Amino acid sequence: MVKHGINRENLDPQIDPRYDFYHYSNGGWQKNHPLKGEYSSFGTFNVLAEEARDNVRDLIEHLAEDPESKQRDSIAQKIADLYAMGLDMERRDREGAEPMQPVLQRIEGFTRDKMAETIAWLAMGLDSTFFGYGVGADAGNSDINILHIMEVGLGLGDRDYYLVESETNDRIMSAYRKYIKELMMLARYDEESAQRISDNVVRIETEYARHKKTREEQRDPLLRYNIRTIDEICDTYPNIPWREIFRLSGLKDVKRANITSPRYMEFINEYLPQLTDREIKDMMAYGSVSSSANVLDSRFYEVAFEMYSRVMHGIEEHKPLWKRAMAIPSSMFGEAIGQLYVKKYFPEENKVYMVGLVENLRKALARHIEALTWMSDATKANALDKLASLRVKIGYPDKWKDYSEIHIDPSKSYMENVLAASEWFTKDNFSKMDQPVDRDEWHMFPQTVNAYYSPITNEICFPAGILQPPFFDITADDAMNYGAIGVVIGHEMTHGFDDSGRRYDKSGNLCNWWSEEDETQFKQLTARLVKQFDEVEVAPGVKANGTYTLGENIADQGGLRIALTAYLASRGESVESEGCNDGFTPLQRFYLSYAGVWAQNIRHEDILARTQDDPHSLALNRVNVTLKNIQEFCEAFGIKDGDAMYRDESDRVIIW
Repeated sequence: MVKHGINRENLDPQIDPRYDFYHYSNGGWQKNHPLKGEYSSFGTFNVLAEEARDNVRDLIEHLAEDPESKQRDSIAQKIADLYAMGLDMERRDREGAEPMQPVLQRIEGFTRDKMAETIAWLAMGLDSTFFGYGVGADAGNSDINILHIMEVGLGLGDRDYYLVESETNDRIMSAYRKYIKELMMLARYDEESAQRISDNVVRIETEYARHKKTREEQRDPLLRYNIRTIDEICDTYPNIPWREIFRLSGLKDVKRANITSPRYMEFINEYLPQLTDREIKDMMAYGSVSSSANVLDSRFYEVAFEMYSRVMHGIEEHKPLWKRAMAIPSSMFGEAIGQLYVKKYFPEENKVYMVGLVENLRKALARHIEALTWMSDATKANALDKLASLRVKIGYPDKWKDYSEIHIDPSKSYMENVLAASEWFTKDNFSKMDQPVDRDEWHMFPQTVNAYYSPITNEICFPAGILQPPFFDITADDAMNYGAIGVVIGHEMTHGFDDSGRRYDKSGNLCNWWSEEDETQFKQLTARLVKQFDEVEVAPGVKANGTYTLGENIADQGGLRIALTAYLASRGESVESEGCNDGFTPLQRFYLSYAGVWAQNIRHEDILARTQDDPHSLALNRVNVTLKNIQEFCEAFGIKDGDAMYRDESDRVIIW
């Protein structure tokens, strides 16, 4: 079978690839995919995600026709009824804020002696007002799950919105104040009370922001790991009734926990007694209403859309109701839907091809590690051992999650059903404390268009959703598959050796397996990569953040280099044409395929938002900045000194 090559309609022949490779590779695609009002950005990932969403919609809507959906507590009944409830805006608008009232009445009855009881109740899926807590693997002993105590989130996400003055941040903060007031009035607070809540929330969240980690600090796993015994926790933070909170949460006999942010917890311990009961109730009420807005009536959706979609990301139009309604069952019963999805949309030949591709990438990364000039033999041996131990998950899990204890009752409100399910998920998570880590568990659903590397289990995962064209296409030339999904595989593998992942050993434990000299060499190289991205202006007066995006930038570069080595090895080092009639050499197809993965149109507001709170570089820079470091790319397109896509060899950075 003759494999297909590059689709020239995606290119812009008016642009010289030696000047701007990203827009040369994607200019045609951008013109053919104008940005619709419901998106802040739209790219190749979105095309695939939309296709997966359409497929899932078809699966869910056909469940309503399944006789099993009439059987109470069948998975078909749960998914079909929950989806139908999300679609029933007539009922939701009729109920208005009524489903929220029992929650708010309980919050309004709060007194200081009910602190532990109220925190534990809210933590069951409503809100984490002062701090969060949940169960996950112990980074010091990754075979066992322990309790983690974490910083609370902020309504605006990143702390800089509260602390850094700029025209953009001032505009967003002004809109946020308005949002809180409007939201609380919809929840049946009078205007004066809603204004008070808005003022209190912004003032208190600003104090939170002052004491939270910076986004750069959040990426350091050593800063996130601080094991304390329960006695130490109670002695260090005595103003919080820890033992009672844990007991009422069903967390029995907590002996120790990981404090992810000691500085923040010290602040909360001192700050909480300073707050009045009224301020505490206002924070709890706002957090509960805001987290529930998507399951209440259309007015709540409107004010949330204005704040988080239009103001923060420039989105102009609502998503269709079916997309919004489908989001809840898709997340709640994701693996059950995934079983249906892979049966219909993921042929076994795709998984077989991927298994071979992954092993080729693993061998290529091993070759790169062995050839490093800046790393000692002892550290190389540890790196190779970690790579050999890397676990691989492809397509779908070998065992599926049991949702039998979640009940969906159409006689109850949409919000009641969602809260009950959220409580079940929280209790399910808490039940894992002090239990062995289930390394077969997946952290993405099969229909998800994404992939991940988990440092604490040393595994890479590629759901069936991303293993579709153009990322993975069984009918495409190998150069294109290696340039697309091959680079994604290499990217995830490289995360095990980026500035954060490198701190974990082959078993997923925090462990320094590097020599001091090797660490110094690594940090010198990464500092140069940080500088390359720091110099990029993403908008007038706004620079990229090379430190915050360092891990993803390392992985992008590593993925490109590893995938090329694997591709060449698969061809016996020969790059003869494979019979494609697109006019490009195999290496050109490889790099064009990579660039095509990042084809995208994006709004100005979203550029600013992503630069502030996304650890990934913008798509343009993932192509143009990264490729300038790679000699094979320059050779493939004849890029020489003086061309905009050329970087002097002395300034290039090669890490993996």
